[in-house]
Amino acid sequence: MTKASYAIPAAGLPPQSALLTGRAVFTEAYAVIPHGVMRDIVTSYLPHWTDTRAWVIARPMSGFSETFSQYIMEVSPGGGSTRPEPDKEAEGVLFVVDGEASLTLEGQTHILTPGGYAFLPPGSVWSLTNAGSVPTRFHWVRKRYEAVDGIDAPTAFVANEQDKPIIWMPGTDSRWGTTRFVEPSDLRHDMHVNIVTLEAGAVIPFEETHVMEHGLYVLEGKAVYKLNQDWVEVEAGDFMWLRAFCPQCCYAGPGRFRYLLYKDVNRHMKLGR
Repeated sequence: MTKASYAIPAAGLPPQSALLTGRAVFTEAYAVIPHGVMRDIVTSYLPHWTDTRAWVIARPMSGFSETFSQYIMEVSPGGGSTRPEPDKEAEGVLFVVDGEASLTLEGQTHILTPGGYAFLPPGSVWSLTNAGSVPTRFHWVRKRYEAVDGIDAPTAFVANEQDKPIIWMPGTDSRWGTTRFVEPSDLRHDMHVNIVTLEAGAVIPFEETHVMEHGLYVLEGKAVYKLNQDWVEVEAGDFMWLRAFCPQCCYAGPGRFRYLLYKDVNRHMKLGR
């Protein structure tokens, strides 16, 4: 496949002359966090990470994300962590969008360049540093792993989307597809973090309404998305959160439209007591 490009946060600050009206939306069914609000003043600093800041774009809370958190990490040259994950029950995915990261995972060192992907099982031993001369930026998706009796926990792996094929949806003439890093039938995994691609003019041709919670970070391009009863415009760098059963569909264009997609999968629904 051709070399991909990936959006990164706007950072900085807009000028005092900027209009205050924007595209940010927060509802009970969905949220849109446009790239223009991902500025310096909303970053966080995390324990045991040096020369690093994070944009927190999803976290478990009432009326928002229920199953996952998602950060955009920015690690300056020389920065990183040898104690990155405080929760032994958390699994994670790293996806690099800018710069280069040196990841040591279960005793092996991997160099992650843009498109680099790492799955971090619960309890895994890992560390990450930026040995380069420019900042490294990557997504970090975290979820509390749901173990199942009789099914082994998933194992760590490292990949790059450039080496993975797009699996095109049937009947779409190779216009809507998914880059998968885990087989859907692999029941060890209780979350998928994939990349969805729609070519210019392609559509999701029905209102998907399903149990999976979604986080969508637009890596490239533009689209018009229907979320619940509203049509919203989104573009590279925007983030969308979709609650379970929120109706969703889209028109892509004018160019290729791609996003990093989180969803929870392969587990029974928790029942109230």
